[in-house]
Amino acid sequence: MFQDHYRFEMDESVLLSEVEMTLHLAMLAVEGLHGQASVRLEGRYRLDEPGRALLVDASTEVGKSLVRVFTGLLIRELGEDAFSVRRVSDPEPPCSPGAEPVPLRQPAREPVASAA
Repeated sequence: MFQDHYRFEMDESVLLSEVEMTLHLAMLAVEGLHGQASVRLEGRYRLDEPGRALLVDASTEVGKSLVRVFTGLLIRELGEDAFSVRRVSDPEPPCSPGAEPVPLRQPAREPVASAA
């Protein structure tokens, strides 16, 4: 079964750590649409540092929403010329040569402090 993924490739001037933080912000926004549990289960991505790219799994409704919100935030934060995005259909999203073959992942969640 083929899954849809979107590959966001960044310009050399863009810090990948900021791109990943922007994706996490997009995930918070998508929680408002689909709920925290759905985003935790279905919001998956992979960072390809050597290829200066980030792959987002869009095979679910959560993933499709995530791609839309993330793209909008990147346009606002970086400008249209700082990145490119294309859809790739492959059960194993392509990585550039030298990239670690790691699975798609969800962002780490920091524990919420309880009010005492």
